[in-house]
Amino acid sequence: MRIPITKYGLPQAAVYPAGLAILMIVYAFVFWQAFPKSMHTGAALWLAGVLPEAILLAILVWALSFFRDPHRNVPDDPALLLAPADGTISDIEQVHEPAVGEGPVLRIGIFLSVFNVHINRMPCAARVLSIAYKPGRFLNALDKNCGQVNEANNLLLQQLGRSDERLLVRQISGAIARRIVCEAGEGQTFAAGAQFGMIKFGSRTELLLPARPHARTLVKVGDKVKAGLTPLVRYEV
Repeated sequence: MRIPITKYGLPQAAVYPAGLAILMIVYAFVFWQAFPKSMHTGAALWLAGVLPEAILLAILVWALSFFRDPHRNVPDDPALLLAPADGTISDIEQVHEPAVGEGPVLRIGIFLSVFNVHINRMPCAARVLSIAYKPGRFLNALDKNCGQVNEANNLLLQQLGRSDERLLVRQISGAIARRIVCEAGEGQTFAAGAQFGMIKFGSRTELLLPARPHARTLVKVGDKVKAGLTPLVRYEV
């Protein structure tokens, strides 16, 4: 049976929920043993007994859901570039990125809130040409320029079947996220939608590609996307 918790979340996916569960048990024991019996009924029971446990339970559910790994039926269409992350399209603009191409480069930024799935996936079938980690700051990931100063991990990819096309997927830490996980290696090949890492907790992921007339953008700012499912770009030729 498939366990829908990502391996990239270990050990946090086990330690955090276990710690919260223990805290809930300890608080329940302390409440019933140490608090006056007069607090075991009525409004006092709900405020001092049930409410704290409900808050801890909500945090426990969130801690587990953050590391969830839902199954994705990846579209089988080599003309598509898929979202490399779940989240909201925060910006779409042309930038200068020599690693991708000498001309204008299209950058599509995706903001991941703490409630999104945080697993990163390949936008297409690709070979990893290089991986460059850059230490940096932890500014708000909603800022489209945070990729220039924040901690980031750059994966330069070559599309399989399109020898002249290079892409760049950039994992960026945010104000809350403090760890980038990347299990890809240079020279490794991946299928479209394949998992290669995640960012913990709340972050930004960017897809950069040459801005060419035959590469049609399919999303707009504010759209919700899912990694390995939502097409961001379609090659018309």
